[in-house]
Amino acid sequence: MKNPLYFLFWLIVLLWLSFFVAFFGAFFYIWTYMFSQCSDCCEGIAEFFLKCVQFPGYCAAGMMQCKKPC
Repeated sequence: MKNPLYFLFWLIVLLWLSFFVAFFGAFFYIWTYMFSQCSDCCEGIAEFFLKCVQFPGYCAAGMMQCKKPC
């Protein structure tokens, strides 16, 4: 049986944190992705900001599966 506390944890993270992370990550992702096409040094940074943009999806998947935070 899945623990409903994990559902609540992921719901709180989704509503209070993930959208802010995704909003700021999207702004910086656009710029670093543009510069990563010119140089290889920005590729890792662009991938990090892409993970920030995808963070709400990660939280929603964790919420639906009731998986542990760690």
